[in-house]
Amino acid sequence: MSQPPARTWRRRHPAEPHAVGTSTRLNWLRAAVLGANDGIVSVAGIVVGVAGATTQRGPLFTAGLAGLVAGAVSMALGEFVSVSSQRDSERALLAQEREELARAPSTELAELTAIYAAKGLSPQTAARVAEELTAHDAFAAHAEAELKIDPGDLANPWHAAVASAVAFTAGALLPLLAILLPPETWRVPVTFVAVLVALGLTGALSARLGGASARRATARVVLGGAAGLAFTYGVGHLFGAAIS
Repeated sequence: MSQPPARTWRRRHPAEPHAVGTSTRLNWLRAAVLGANDGIVSVAGIVVGVAGATTQRGPLFTAGLAGLVAGAVSMALGEFVSVSSQRDSERALLAQEREELARAPSTELAELTAIYAAKGLSPQTAARVAEELTAHDAFAAHAEAELKIDPGDLANPWHAAVASAVAFTAGALLPLLAILLPPETWRVPVTFVAVLVALGLTGALSARLGGASARRATARVVLGGAAGLAFTYGVGHLFGAAIS
């Protein structure tokens, strides 16, 4: 019984995700969760450290806002530079591959055949697959098989920068609001609880996205966050008392 064409199969199963698209979305979601986690930890450390010296709203707001803006800008710039470098490298590899195809098509066809043979296809089947893919779109076939790059889906540094800044800001807002909104005597305890709960949620979510143990990842990030908050609060209290 023959298999239905890919296009017909997709119409019959609209909910079935495309493997590459799903992987890309999961990578972006994982990056967003980690960016939010960085925002939570960074700004929580700042405001809790300052709260060790003073619980007045003015200094806490100034320190927290400065940490939020600086962290978001730093994350955005870092992602922009990193993804731009990756994109430049991918473009250079693609240009080289296009040049090799134009200069030595028979050699490139032999390379493509060898790639599919190494994946387990018989020499005859590998040669046929390579020939058909070359006839359809030689450049796309070589980019995918040799370079593992989709020429039409290169990473966008602007998207990465904006997404990183937004994720960091979303995470950073939680400790900032938690330290500012409660009454003065409750600011540090409320911030501790809110931050640890948020870290537990992001740890569990990132573990699920990565297929790891949610319990272990959650315990690790919560214990690490608690230790970090206690340390920064102690440093703030110690140096705040010494300076005053």
